[in-house]
Amino acid sequence: MSLLYLKAFHVMFMVTWFAGLFYLPRLFVYHAMSPQDKVGSDRFKIMERKLFWGIMTPGGILTVASGLILAFGFGDQGAWLHPKMALVLLLVIYHVWCGRLLQDFKLDRNTHSHVWYRWFNEAPVLILIPAVILAVVKPF
Repeated sequence: MSLLYLKAFHVMFMVTWFAGLFYLPRLFVYHAMSPQDKVGSDRFKIMERKLFWGIMTPGGILTVASGLILAFGFGDQGAWLHPKMALVLLLVIYHVWCGRLLQDFKLDRNTHSHVWYRWFNEAPVLILIPAVILAVVKPF
């Protein structure tokens, strides 16, 4: 596979992963707002599970795998790569944290308010901006 195709797929995988990273916490907001609605809660549980396991996790795995191939298979290892990889590690931690929150909702033991989830939902943006700048601009 050529470098440009690999980069294109890496971007597609990253967009898929971020779609889930942005949307799952938004589902958590709405789920946390409907604790007494059994039908709604069950619907949110299905949506959250399918998003996490069917879209987010494959997107994350493919993003990291293609990124590692790009970084180490094509020799583009400038100093920018280290902070970029640190940001990706933070995203992986955030992803795992989302999985734990998903489990809490599944077992009806959520302890966070919808306001907390609104703030939690902003974290990926704070990582996306510097990560893209590092990858595109390669400032150092």
